[in-house]
Amino acid sequence: MDIPMTKETVDLSLVRYDSTTGLVPVVVQDAETGQVLMVAYANREALKRTLATQQAWFWSRSRQSYWHKGATSGNVQHIVDVRMDCDGDTVLYLVRPDGPACHTGETSCFYRSVSHNETEPVAVDVHSEGNAALESAREAGDRTRITTLHEVGERSAEDDSSRLLESADFETLVRLWQVIDSRFRERPEGSYTTYLFAHGTEKIGKKVGEEAVEVALASLRSELTGEPGTVASESADLLYHLLALWRAVGVQPQDVLQALADRS
Repeated sequence: MDIPMTKETVDLSLVRYDSTTGLVPVVVQDAETGQVLMVAYANREALKRTLATQQAWFWSRSRQSYWHKGATSGNVQHIVDVRMDCDGDTVLYLVRPDGPACHTGETSCFYRSVSHNETEPVAVDVHSEGNAALESAREAGDRTRITTLHEVGERSAEDDSSRLLESADFETLVRLWQVIDSRFRERPEGSYTTYLFAHGTEKIGKKVGEEAVEVALASLRSELTGEPGTVASESADLLYHLLALWRAVGVQPQDVLQALADRS
C-alpha cells in the first residue's frame, strides 16, 4: 500500500494536547500494509522521545509512566513518519513493526467486529456502571463530574496521595535513579536514556532547561485556569532529566541532599 505523501512539515509545538490531561491520542498504522495496529496516548515528552529515538513511545494512563513499545516484548515499532491531523489534536505514527501490536499476540488490536441485536436485553451492573461513568468522566476531562462521582464512591486516590507524602522515603525517585544508573552503565539499545547519555552533557543540560521552561509555562497556565493542569507531569519530566544530568556529570543524589543540609 502506498501511503499518501505529506504536503508540509510542521513543528511539534503545534500539537494540541488535552487541556486537562496533557495527552493527545496516537493512532499507530503499519506503513507497508496500511493496517491500523493500535491507539494509545502520548504527551509532549513521549512525542519528543519518539522523534529522537525513531521508535514508538507513549504515555500509559494506567501506570502513569512512559511506555516504550516493545521494550519488554521485543515488539518494537520503528517510526517511518509522525503526522498530525488538520486540527492538531490527533497524531499518527506510521511504523514498521517488529512483531504484533496487541498484547494478545494479534497483529492488530482491532481484530474483533462489533454487532448489536436490537431485541437483546441489556443487563446493567450498577457498580460497573459507576466505574464506567468515572472512567468516562476522566476521559472527557469533566472535572465537576469526576468530583461528584468521587464524593459518591471512592476517595482512595486522596488517601494514597496522603500516604505518599507522609512516607517521605521517595521510593519512586530511588527506583528512577537505579534505572538511570543502570542505563548509564549498560547503554541498552533503543532506550531514551541511552540516547541522552550518548549525546552527552550538553544535550542533557539543554533538555533540563527545556523541561524547566515547560514547568514554568504549565504553572502560568495553571494560575490562569485555576486548575493544576500539567504541572505535575511536566515536573516529573524535569526531575527525570535532572537525575540523568547528575549521573552524566558524576553527581550522586546524596551530594545534592548534603548541599541542601549544609544550607539549612
